[in-house]
Amino acid sequence: MQASIQVRQDAELQYLLRIADTALILAQRLGEWSGHAPVLEEDIALSNMALDLVGQARALLTHVGKLEGAGHDEDQLAFLREERDYRNVTIAELPRGDFAVTVLRNAIMATFFRLLWTRLAASSDTEVAAIAGKAVKEARYHQQHAADWVVRLAQGTDESRKRMKRALADLWRFTAELFASDGVDQEAAEAGLGPRWSELQEPWRADMEQILGEAGLQAPAVVPFLSTGKTGVHSEHMGFILAEMQHLQRSFPGGAW
Repeated sequence: MQASIQVRQDAELQYLLRIADTALILAQRLGEWSGHAPVLEEDIALSNMALDLVGQARALLTHVGKLEGAGHDEDQLAFLREERDYRNVTIAELPRGDFAVTVLRNAIMATFFRLLWTRLAASSDTEVAAIAGKAVKEARYHQQHAADWVVRLAQGTDESRKRMKRALADLWRFTAELFASDGVDQEAAEAGLGPRWSELQEPWRADMEQILGEAGLQAPAVVPFLSTGKTGVHSEHMGFILAEMQHLQRSFPGGAW
């Protein structure tokens, strides 16, 4: 069994891991739709979006490995860390759910990523800025695709509207974590690496209210709940994702086709 690796707790590395891990785990959830989407076009679309997110994660993980200087490549960083060393937000690791859950989560996350990548395009780290320049284009498409489906389902049948409303009630409370700032955010902002995530809350809220308004939906009331995935404290679902993701790498170290 392949042993785990550890990554330094530097704020710069942790900030980038939060983005990379969120993209990676969300891609894993989207990949679960391959062969299971309601129509063939969506099967292909969701798979392609998952690949976009994997590409974003891979680029950032490669960069993190270089910055750390410990010889870890993107595969090791993706597959050989312990659960508490992953820094993705909790909403990304929640179960796939039905199609309404997936498209609403995509709308929430693509809206957030579009805003984040836009700001990261001006990062003091030129490699991060280059990654962001490409990723923001992908995030724009993901957002538009998901928003169209949110409106379509909410304005569709009684059943599709009921499912969209249920997805909104289930997912919304996890969005607060996206904008919870801490010392990692503060140091990244001071260094010019990237914005405090709290700075994205107002424009994100405006975008989401526009999407929900077109769908005839209203954002749920704020509740005193804060998930903690980006600090390494995950939900019970994370272990199952990692068990599937890490099986081959753990069981056959250095395996190649």
